[in-house]
Amino acid sequence: MRRASDAERERLHETFAALCRIESPSGRERACADWVAGELRRMGLEVDEDDAGPRVGSNAGNLLARIEGAGRDTILLCAHLDTVPLTAPVEPVRLDDGWENANDGILGADNKSAVAVIVELARRLTEAGAGPPPVGLELLFTVCEEVSLLGALAFDVTRLRSRFGYVFDHATPIGEIVIAAPTLHRIVGEFRGRAAHAGVRPEHGRSAIAAAARAIAAMRLGRLDSETTANVGTIRGGTAINVVPERCRVEAEARSVDRGRVEALATEMIDHLQDAADAAECDLDVTVERMIEGYRMRPRAIQVTVAEQALLACGYEPRHILTGGASDANAFHAAGLPCTNLADGTEHNHEPTERISTTALEGLLEVAIALVDEAGKALAGETAP
Repeated sequence: MRRASDAERERLHETFAALCRIESPSGRERACADWVAGELRRMGLEVDEDDAGPRVGSNAGNLLARIEGAGRDTILLCAHLDTVPLTAPVEPVRLDDGWENANDGILGADNKSAVAVIVELARRLTEAGAGPPPVGLELLFTVCEEVSLLGALAFDVTRLRSRFGYVFDHATPIGEIVIAAPTLHRIVGEFRGRAAHAGVRPEHGRSAIAAAARAIAAMRLGRLDSETTANVGTIRGGTAINVVPERCRVEAEARSVDRGRVEALATEMIDHLQDAADAAECDLDVTVERMIEGYRMRPRAIQVTVAEQALLACGYEPRHILTGGASDANAFHAAGLPCTNLADGTEHNHEPTERISTTALEGLLEVAIALVDEAGKALAGETAP
């Protein structure tokens, strides 16, 4: 398949900027979903929206569209419509070498670079005279990825025909292929102490905040090894400065590519919560939830080798990596669909300095085009006599 033309690359930038301007923090993806669905329908594609929205707390559901291929096999390309919460309006500006937000906030390249690439790939494959691609495509746009992959987890994977799939959702240089991603446990501790006047009868009180602080101080947090991290994300409690706080809530996470390691770490963190509650004579309720299931794929799995060939065809050196970040690929793996997360070239995602270079955005489109070609070759080779 021919490389992208100058006109296609410029259209990609226009689509990316248009998407970034549409505010779509998790739970409020409606406008972005409508824009994407409208573009795909104007290409002649049928777009189906599922009922995940109300179930995951969003005003939109997951979108699915299909492009029939010349062969019998199909692959999935997936991107998420939501972003992390906004701290400033998004006004994308194209500088000499890339895109940034003119305001002090995220750009939304995570994951609108991938959304734009998939939309423009679909436009290329449906233009007059294009002919069917060598392999069929299922295009999936999910909601609420940034809040524990809720949209992908709610999607009915049995609806898909795909042999395997790809998400473009790792904010590192293009060429990196994620072959292992973590299991994540959410741990919530609710401390219950005893309220008392902080200036008159402090000795009668039992401070839930002091207990929580003791627990957090005892925990091993941050990067514990190359595959394992722990974090306390929120702590909330108390009513006033002159009241010994009766209640405090701590929310934490433990994640690791090694499932045994994350189980042991979660247990260790729970033990610190209980020890601190006992020392402060507080009661404690703990809930633990496995939010995300990790995976580790074979380096020679077909979807990995197809990605390697596509990257090489576009001039990138493939590199296998492990990651501490989860993506929709985790959800699809857990549901039985092999799915590979590919680096998208985004820089500083989730930060006010988020950006993506012109080279990376255009390169991602070339990789997506090459994936279709290489998947067609690999799957045709499987069925050849």
